[in-house]
Amino acid sequence: MRKGLLLGAIQLLLLLSVTGKFLYDRQALPRAWARTTPVDPFLPLRGRYVRLGVEVEMKDQAPMLVAADGRQLALHGVKTVPAGPGKARLAQPIAFFIPENVPDPSVRKPGEELWVEVSVPKKGPPRPVHLGVKKDGVLTLLVFN
Repeated sequence: MRKGLLLGAIQLLLLLSVTGKFLYDRQALPRAWARTTPVDPFLPLRGRYVRLGVEVEMKDQAPMLVAADGRQLALHGVKTVPAGPGKARLAQPIAFFIPENVPDPSVRKPGEELWVEVSVPKKGPPRPVHLGVKKDGVLTLLVFN
């Protein structure tokens, strides 16, 4: 019994430390919006999500995102594939988890683009924070209830 409680406490501490790190990162890391391309997922064990191919700008052979304040945020430790002149897409799509009861946000009407707000860590891929839809140059945040 005692060993089981100790193991449960250790697992709870691990879970809380990972949760705390991600919450801190969302507040502390710089953020940027990026245009995305939905990628069709099918992994029933992971829950409901949308896989997003994040588009980035290429500056001096380095993938970059532009923060809301105009700063260039370099992505370190990520691989990209070409996506047009001066553009690239992250080689590994990122997953954005969505509630069961909402329609698939990757299905857009003509003239609408799906965008994702990401936090940019010092190393590794960006982490999704919010989804938005850009239409006629206006970005509208998608809210899931």
